[in-house]
Amino acid sequence: MRLQRRSIVKAGALAAAAAAIARPAIAQSAPEVRWRLTSSYPKSLDTLFGGSELFAKSVAAATDNRFQIQVFAGGEIVPGLQAFDAVQNATVEMCHTSMQYYWGKDPTFAFCSTMPFGPNTRGHNAWFYHGGGIEMMNEFLAPYGAISMPGGNTGCQMGGWFRREVKTVADLAGIKMRIAGIAGKVLEKLAVVPQQIVGGDIYPALEKGTIDAAEWVGPHDDERLGFYKVAPFYYYPAWWEGASTTQFVINLQKFNELPKTYQSIIRSAAANANLDTMAKYDARNPAALKRLVGGGTKLVAFSAEIMDACYKAANELFTDIAATNPTFKKFHDAHDAFRNDQYLWFQLAEFTYDNFMIRQRAKGR
Repeated sequence: MRLQRRSIVKAGALAAAAAAIARPAIAQSAPEVRWRLTSSYPKSLDTLFGGSELFAKSVAAATDNRFQIQVFAGGEIVPGLQAFDAVQNATVEMCHTSMQYYWGKDPTFAFCSTMPFGPNTRGHNAWFYHGGGIEMMNEFLAPYGAISMPGGNTGCQMGGWFRREVKTVADLAGIKMRIAGIAGKVLEKLAVVPQQIVGGDIYPALEKGTIDAAEWVGPHDDERLGFYKVAPFYYYPAWWEGASTTQFVINLQKFNELPKTYQSIIRSAAANANLDTMAKYDARNPAALKRLVGGGTKLVAFSAEIMDACYKAANELFTDIAATNPTFKKFHDAHDAFRNDQYLWFQLAEFTYDNFMIRQRAKGR
């Protein structure tokens, strides 16, 4: 009996000692961290800005609130188009942005977001997660002191709001259009005058006639930004964003300073936001489209002439850039090869099934 009591006391002492050792070990492996995230998007966009909020909540929940990330809208710390620069110079630890905004630094940045006539949404995600896209992107971003991970796909976007109809390539000449990224350079070849403007500033520019047309994302976001009030023609599709992936971009030094568990949590939270954003758009775009059409919006498809001319102009531009930029060429070759294989697959089961179901809906079945 005495021996049993002695064993119990000894076991209790060992447990207490183990707990005393474990407590500081846990504290060291799960430190309290406070970061700031600057978004390129306004708070009015519950999709894109909402993706940043979901990301921050996921990180906090997974760390018992020990790792907290405060989210700021575009313009609260830095202008939306300077979000990446703020990460580079460590003004903030991370941002949520579209990397195509920074293609002027190097056209290769566009591959981290979207490319004209690129893959569709599923193809884009497949390229990033299982086609080497994330690895290529972060190898490219390392000299900029950054690391990135997909943070929200919009799906194929709409072609934008026009104050007047554009039926032919000739109709595009002289149009001042808000359009982001390298797609503006493609349209320049067709005499369009591209303007890169952040989401919150597009409506006043369109209303005042500073620009003649503007593209953003799709029905849900576009309705919230009010474009239908000042431009009646709503074109589709956005051949420049067959899928568009936003990125969570993090200062590389700050990321490397985190415990491995926190790094893993960040990756999981980003993947969750990427999935949720696409699902949210798919859930909300149909109702928004019905409201827009019901309110008088005129849906118009870009003509085959315009689509063919843009495809030709895009390929010419990419060939020219690749001739002098080996990094761009490396991305372009890998990206296009992956896209082509994706469509080899999608043209079978996916396309055939979707085409059948769309025809059934059109017949009212």
